[in-house]
Amino acid sequence: MMRREAGPAAGGRLSTLRVGALHDRELLRRAGNPRHVRTAIMRLALFQPDIPQNTGAILRLGACLNVAVDIIEPAGFPVTDRHFRRAGMDYLDNVRIDRHASWRAFQQAHAARGGRLVLATTRGSLALPDFSFAPDDTLLLGRESAGAPDYVHAAADAAVHIPLANDMRSLNVAMAAAIFAAEALRQTGGWPHAQVGA
Repeated sequence: MMRREAGPAAGGRLSTLRVGALHDRELLRRAGNPRHVRTAIMRLALFQPDIPQNTGAILRLGACLNVAVDIIEPAGFPVTDRHFRRAGMDYLDNVRIDRHASWRAFQQAHAARGGRLVLATTRGSLALPDFSFAPDDTLLLGRESAGAPDYVHAAADAAVHIPLANDMRSLNVAMAAAIFAAEALRQTGGWPHAQVGA
């Protein structure tokens, strides 16, 4: 286990978030199917999240599906283990977490990695069932309170919405993350293949 200090949190303080020392190679190994080795790691990115319980649930999702998670600060809460443990439990030790002190810092890291930035948004012009994902896509989710601002929309390679019943505005961000990740992994053959009973 390692503690990684990834830069100043909101308010100029330095927060630490304990993360498992998992790199992309280890995440690929954990996919567990020798006939299908993932050559790219899909990512979930959270833009300035407001609610630690939602972030913890998404980190747990990332651990269970071998999907890395980016946290783009400032967040609406201190980004520390304690704020995530209730929803993420011990799963936090098994997820690749990258913290970014700002949107600009995230953009630089994303450009270095490559892949598309796919924004999940109620304002998306494309419906989720009609969108084609790639294995190295980063699935970006906006804030619970305000979604994603215009400059984030402008930076996205695609803006995709989940079709909802009439008069329903939006889903909880953790539910939206799970739906997007499930569809993206289904399309790209990226579901983990754990042995039953392992």
